[in-house]
Amino acid sequence: MPPLRLAVLGCAEFARRRMLPAFAACDGIALSAVASRDHARARSLADAYGCRALHGYTAALEDDDVDAVYIPLPAGLHAHWVREALLAGKHVLAEKPLATTCAETAELLDLARRRGLALVENVLFPHHSQHARARELVEAGTIGELRFFQVAFTVPRRPDTDIRYRADLGGGALWDVGVYPVRAALFALGDDLRVAGAVAVRDKGRDVDTGGAALLHTPSGVSAQLAFGLDDTYRSVYTYAGSRGRLTIEPAFTPPADHVPSLRLERGGDITEVRLAAEDQVAQAVAAFVAAVRGGVAPDVAVLRQAALLEAIGTRAAAEARP
Repeated sequence: MPPLRLAVLGCAEFARRRMLPAFAACDGIALSAVASRDHARARSLADAYGCRALHGYTAALEDDDVDAVYIPLPAGLHAHWVREALLAGKHVLAEKPLATTCAETAELLDLARRRGLALVENVLFPHHSQHARARELVEAGTIGELRFFQVAFTVPRRPDTDIRYRADLGGGALWDVGVYPVRAALFALGDDLRVAGAVAVRDKGRDVDTGGAALLHTPSGVSAQLAFGLDDTYRSVYTYAGSRGRLTIEPAFTPPADHVPSLRLERGGDITEVRLAAEDQVAQAVAAFVAAVRGGVAPDVAVLRQAALLEAIGTRAAAEARP
């Protein structure tokens, strides 16, 4: 089949650093254009990849030589441009979160289904097989009966001008880095998770949360302890804790393509390292998007459950903050 003709909306740093190289290396994708409100920036990035520069995002949506778009814009702009792209008949790969409310997330997923278009939220880590392998070991009883799940994703402080600190652009730790612990908990414990408690951290002078924690649980009482933050030391880890041992993945969410994963299994004072093959989760995520387009794959319902939990965590944290 001919490659999927893809346009990139915006010149975000993450897109330049991670996604455009992966698009260029994928046989199933042909970079068609880079669109930006700043035509000079679009031209500079487009020239580096031998594609066209378009002035404004709408230009990409109206272009007949574009089959799909990648949206790495600030979180607060995602829902609008995802909706516009779907209405224009384009398949969509969008950075997380797909939208910053559960209602908008549901609306966009429904719109994609009704129009027969692929809509994929670009959360990369589920495409790495280390997570499936860890879950297999837990389900096989390697650590006994599962008691609780601990997960943390925290990153160092960014410059004050960073979009993650702007409420008008959908900033804040919960909907940015909090996505990872929530998605990991859903993967580890299933869809029926409930919020038992949550707190948010707000720095003086900022109008968004910069960190937080949440306690979730399954109907049977297995708990998930989540931590996330934008002003911490770097941490990317999760642990399954059972009646006879513990199983840990670190780094869990952003391993480099050449990283050789090693699952840490602790039982009865003994520590075993379960080594796996290195994988490029970015390349695999891009290939999965192409497959979703070609195969007519419906949007992943985990995205909606994730949005519902994020919203519930935010609501619970806000309630706890009231005097």
